[in-house]
Amino acid sequence: MATPATVAPAADTAASRKEQRRVLGATLVGTTVEWYDFLIYANAAAIIFAAQYFGPLGEENPQLAQILSYASIGISFLFRPFGAVLAGWVGDRFGRRMVLMLTLGLMGVVTTLIGLLPNYASIGVWAPIILVVLRILQGISAGGEWGGAAMMAVEHAPRHKRGVFGAYPQIGVPVGMLLATGVLGTVSLLLDDEQFAAWGWRVPFLVSFVLIFVGFYIRRKVAESPAFEELKKKGKAQAPLRQLFGQEFGTVLKAALAFAGNNAAGYMIVGGFILGYTTTTLDMNREMMLLIITVASVSWIFTTLLSGSLSDRIGRKPTYLIGYVLQFVWVIPMFLAIDTANPWLILCAVLVYTVSLGLTYGLQSAMFAEMFPAHIRLSGVSIAYAVGAIVGGAFSPMIAQLLVGETGWLGSVGVYLMVMAVISIIAVLSIGETRGAPLTQAEEDEEPARA
Repeated sequence: MATPATVAPAADTAASRKEQRRVLGATLVGTTVEWYDFLIYANAAAIIFAAQYFGPLGEENPQLAQILSYASIGISFLFRPFGAVLAGWVGDRFGRRMVLMLTLGLMGVVTTLIGLLPNYASIGVWAPIILVVLRILQGISAGGEWGGAAMMAVEHAPRHKRGVFGAYPQIGVPVGMLLATGVLGTVSLLLDDEQFAAWGWRVPFLVSFVLIFVGFYIRRKVAESPAFEELKKKGKAQAPLRQLFGQEFGTVLKAALAFAGNNAAGYMIVGGFILGYTTTTLDMNREMMLLIITVASVSWIFTTLLSGSLSDRIGRKPTYLIGYVLQFVWVIPMFLAIDTANPWLILCAVLVYTVSLGLTYGLQSAMFAEMFPAHIRLSGVSIAYAVGAIVGGAFSPMIAQLLVGETGWLGSVGVYLMVMAVISIIAVLSIGETRGAPLTQAEEDEEPARA
């Protein structure tokens, strides 16, 4: 693990201000498009896929069909580590920039194909099979996207602003969710239920075909990260996975568990559980709930940026711990508020929830980067992120659905998220403070002067 250092403002020698703005724009826009694609599936799984692709099971057991629909979200997470390994190999050997282009292209093509996929009524059992295969490809893409974008942002950042810079690829999730729910809500509002079920739900998937070109256009001009350029000059640009798992396995595990609680909590919203529960079990208006989630997305953007800035000031660990304590305290009251089916109570509860989500997410890019040495950094952070996503969010909407079905009490989902918060708190406490740790040889050479 990298050694913490005293943080002091430093001159920006890594890149020009113009290049820094370009990097921040590229990581933000790219992850937004990537997560729009990923999250539009989650929303569709919550409200349409049970009927469209798992229909025969729904005739006899609607809850089982919905559980399988949520499970199709989770199965992609099992393939994120594979995507992380591939991205780590490419990114640590050929550069972070190449990873950004490859993952963006794969996600866009797959999402468009989902929008064109015939349903069960048209091609029978092949429909859910192909759907799951396409979702697996989405998982491979998502497993590689985050690490490349996060490392580009953090490795280009001034040393004392890594938290803020690293928060930009992080807000791709709430911005992507904002875009996904906004497009889905608009289509839902313009069409009646029959039109939406027949073809309207496909429109948000097909929009991805346009967005992918926007992402490519912005990312194509981004310069390679300074840390990778330094490794390439020294002939160390490689991906020694044996070293990663042999010497840094404990670091990977700690980072993964530190992220798991946030991912489990986040997928209550981005995984569609809250949307699915309120619109099916509580029979609330779909457009109203999409609007609530849209407002929550805006709040999540600001709290994620706050997390990055706060972690640059008080440290990564304190920021993480504040967020997880808030999650632990708030989740049961939030689900009790949701069960009232009162839109105003739900909105207020979810807005407070996004504070805990943002505080435990915005700082993650910087903290993970500071935990791994440069020559295995992309592999380390990508695999840690992928494993944390499996432990945390992979099947959290499905687990939530099962808990409600077994207990009949929505608060049981809160208890589950409290347990996940405790696991992550323990992991965070086991990690030394990383703020300001050197990421390049040049920064390591500065250490005697900074001591």
